[in-house]
Amino acid sequence: MTDASARPEDLTGKLLIAMPDMGDPRFHGSVVFLCVHSEEGAMGLIVNKPMPDVSLGDLLDQLEIARGPATPDLSVGFGGPVELRRGFVLHSAEYHGDRDERLAVDDRFAMTATLDVLEDIARGTGPEQALLALGYAGWGPGQLEGEIRDNGWLTAEATPEIVFAPRMEGKWAAALASLGISPLTLSSEAGHA
Repeated sequence: MTDASARPEDLTGKLLIAMPDMGDPRFHGSVVFLCVHSEEGAMGLIVNKPMPDVSLGDLLDQLEIARGPATPDLSVGFGGPVELRRGFVLHSAEYHGDRDERLAVDDRFAMTATLDVLEDIARGTGPEQALLALGYAGWGPGQLEGEIRDNGWLTAEATPEIVFAPRMEGKWAAALASLGISPLTLSSEAGHA
């Protein structure tokens, strides 16, 4: 029998904010939205790192999806180092799509990894808010909890204002500010009295 209090807190739908001394350079300055967190591990999307030289138009052309007059101008982000050729759309929860193959994270966020969401975005009938990402961030059982204990990440509440902000560059500072922390006061080492 396991002790319920020993189970890690479910961080699904939360933000991970990389600490300044993040050991993995791929995550330096990152804000990650956790789509799934359980005893089996975690999966999330980096929401503040643009994918260089990739646009929504490029993706639509490559996938042979016709653009409509209402196709929004969305940037494409680096979602994480795992499966970089795979695309994900983190979006507002009101969108269901024809096949409704989305992962409902909570009452504000969902994620879809099928072509129908891109087709709907191209037609202008997609989700009200969306973020496109190539690749994802993944952790095995207990790995993320260890990184949090080792001062690699802060956790914060996710808000649509931070996650879907049009400029990716300011999201790290905005996520820290949601915790009442200024980036200037953040130390890369824990202090001891």
